[in-house]
Amino acid sequence: VPAAEATSEAALPTGRLFISPIARRLAKEAGIALTGIAGSGPNGRIRRRDVEAAISGAPSTTPVSPAPSISGAPASGFVDIPHSRLRRAIANRLVESKTTAPHFYLRGSAQVDRLMALRAEINDGEDVRVSVNDLVIKAVAAAMVRVPAMNVIWTADAIRQFHTVDMAVAIATESGLVTPVLRNVEDMSVRRIAATTKDYAERARVGGLKQAELEGGSTSVTNLGMFGTEDFDAIINPPHASILAVGAAKEQPIVADGHVTVGSVMKVSLSVDHRPVDGATAAQWMRQLIRLLEQPAKMLA
Repeated sequence: VPAAEATSEAALPTGRLFISPIARRLAKEAGIALTGIAGSGPNGRIRRRDVEAAISGAPSTTPVSPAPSISGAPASGFVDIPHSRLRRAIANRLVESKTTAPHFYLRGSAQVDRLMALRAEINDGEDVRVSVNDLVIKAVAAAMVRVPAMNVIWTADAIRQFHTVDMAVAIATESGLVTPVLRNVEDMSVRRIAATTKDYAERARVGGLKQAELEGGSTSVTNLGMFGTEDFDAIINPPHASILAVGAAKEQPIVADGHVTVGSVMKVSLSVDHRPVDGATAAQWMRQLIRLLEQPAKMLA
């Protein structure tokens, strides 16, 4: 994105509107009416920051057409909830992802008894509590290091491969899902991952994340295991090339060497953009991830 923003002008019935091209594009993608945004630049020019503030702010002022009445249906049978700026932006991004990135999916299961034991050991007597998801994030980073062809994104002219592992973590808020990015995760301890993720979550819920914290990365991690969900597929967060969906760990029978035991098994699903990543590469990465989840000491070495 260019550092400087040139000014473009548009004539409106009520006068002249000054807005930068970047701000105009962001407003169009988010479905925001330009007349509802106060510009902070010279002559009231609307800048990128003004549109971003509007996206994360109050519900959209775009008029909502009344829903057509259905004969015989009671007038109080439903309520229309206006789209918030964030919800509209999320919707546009997800549609962009599903219509431009050809998704394919890989699924796997990991026996995570050792992972659970490691978590209990790390948390023993410590103030910063490490979650299962923090350990999964660390495993994802370690798998990226082992299979660097997965640490990529698709651009118009090339496949961009990164030298560091930056990944987004999905955080649910009352306004919608946000995905702040952890940087250099391959060099982070699990305690630092836990502390940073906790800080992101606290600030996300009060709208305190910075725009720079929401940009970059090549992959995302989303976890619904805390709700008891065992298996699901996620939509890739553009411009990322993949997203890992993590389910709940459940006890189930495990057959090994002719013997049946009971262990904790966690299902994971990887959604991949087929443009920069082939199936074999994603399968190699998934195999590394499963090994790291089942033998977590290797990712801390």
